[in-house]
Amino acid sequence: MHNDPRIELRRTLEHNPGDGFAWILLAEHELDAGDAAAGEAAARRALALRPGHPEALARLGRAQWMQGRRDDAVASLRAAATNAPRHPGIAVWLGHALEDIGEAEAASEAYAHAHALAPEEPQIASYLLAWRRKLCDWRDLDALSAQVRAAVRDATASVEPFAFLSEDASGAEQLRCAQLRASAVGGAVRVLPPTPRSTSARLRVGFLSNGFGAHPTGLLTVALFEQLRLQDPFELHLFALNRDDASPIRQRLQAAAHALHDVSQRPHAQVAQRIRDAGIEVLFDLRGWGGGGAPEVLAMRPARVQVNWLAYPGTSGAPWIDHVLADGFVLDNAMERDFSESVVRLPRCFQPSDTRRETIEPPSRAECGLPEQGVVFCCFNNSYKLNPRSMARALAVLRDVPGSVLWLLSGPGRADDRLRAAATAHGVDPARLVFMRKQPHAQYMARLRHADLFLDTEPYNAHTTASDALWAGCPVLTRPGATFAARVAGSLNHHLGLHAMNVDSDEAFIARAVELGRDPIALSALRGELVRRRDDSGLFDMAGFARDFADAVHAMARTHLPKE
Repeated sequence: MHNDPRIELRRTLEHNPGDGFAWILLAEHELDAGDAAAGEAAARRALALRPGHPEALARLGRAQWMQGRRDDAVASLRAAATNAPRHPGIAVWLGHALEDIGEAEAASEAYAHAHALAPEEPQIASYLLAWRRKLCDWRDLDALSAQVRAAVRDATASVEPFAFLSEDASGAEQLRCAQLRASAVGGAVRVLPPTPRSTSARLRVGFLSNGFGAHPTGLLTVALFEQLRLQDPFELHLFALNRDDASPIRQRLQAAAHALHDVSQRPHAQVAQRIRDAGIEVLFDLRGWGGGGAPEVLAMRPARVQVNWLAYPGTSGAPWIDHVLADGFVLDNAMERDFSESVVRLPRCFQPSDTRRETIEPPSRAECGLPEQGVVFCCFNNSYKLNPRSMARALAVLRDVPGSVLWLLSGPGRADDRLRAAATAHGVDPARLVFMRKQPHAQYMARLRHADLFLDTEPYNAHTTASDALWAGCPVLTRPGATFAARVAGSLNHHLGLHAMNVDSDEAFIARAVELGRDPIALSALRGELVRRRDDSGLFDMAGFARDFADAVHAMARTHLPKE
């Protein structure tokens, strides 16, 4: 059983409260346990004893970052970096904090500085690689990727599995990456005692996420939760790691759940105990290895059955996750060997959607920066998915469809300028790239009505963005790959019955996009077919989804019934 190092440190400090280094260590362990307030208090005690100590300042900055005090965190971490300019770990934490306040290029410089200080450290290389992908800064991309993949292969570092999804890696590599991370997390927590047999007459099902609000997870799940409340197959409990954002989505989620538990800013052990106290028997992890999640909570085993679903498109690699909920396209039989979980498949696409999305009239094409005439190709995926291969493919389409434009989501820092430079390098006028700033969801959905065809990316597909495009009537062209993250858009098309929009090569992708771009009648017919299939295929039938989902939940619960 894991021994909590905080206990011994507190004993040490009772006898020697002037030990500044012990206060720094205690701060570190409090932060690892998710207790930001206690971590901050310990860091401040250390600073009182050792003013300006960079390690104490770094822990203070990390505590402030965890509490959402981003500007304070940057100030503390900048002071730490000034006092220890050759400390790569502090440079990394400064990079994290700079990301969050929107200083994108400065964050990249911090990661590059850390990598220059420790070029052989693959975890630091992974941070630099992931952030350069976000900035569409493709310098040294292949070398950094090779370094990170080698570290996963050789088990020399525990890199972030979510960022690893953007690498052109196999399912086996993704599993190994996730297992390494799970091993590091699992070794640092105390597991709760076995779950007692439930005395409740009804199954209690919980969902843990930092996305219960105006966030892709909230947008995808809210209509499903509303249907589950109407059908009432079990008690529905939401455990929100994010604070109430006062959004209409959060209000709908609150109304749909039997209980919405605000567990934001709570230590991991308190969150796990809250789940246990609520009598949750089946717990869905709706974040996984994505940022802002709480894998430590799941590792404590607060529920008898724990399920990976929806937000993390890959295997958890974690022994505390029993099942992954998927469908037969996004996770076919051949892929099961690369998943640590037992696979449970829905008869429909695994991804639900909000069928009550607000519909408003779009602004004019001119107001969107679009030309009055010409085909509008789009890709509103996050910038880290716009890798050289996917962009080269899209730019090849532009070259062969005169007058067309590519509409993209504006990226952080100088990402847009770098994409314009890439267009120039591929012989495309950079003015044919049109960028849209992030919009409130209703305005974004309205603008999608101007888009003619969505050009997907790989190895990390459009997920929520693909669902949004299809709901708005914009077809999605994709090349399904061999991993979960590379097959989500393909699953949506498959379950719509739009099989011709799933192609098997880059050449076929370009040819299909050019064919549609040059043939307005064929493109109009495709859009009409999409609207018909959207209404009758079952993809957006949330009442049917809720029934299938409830059946799957009850089946998983029965499989894990404790012995009398």
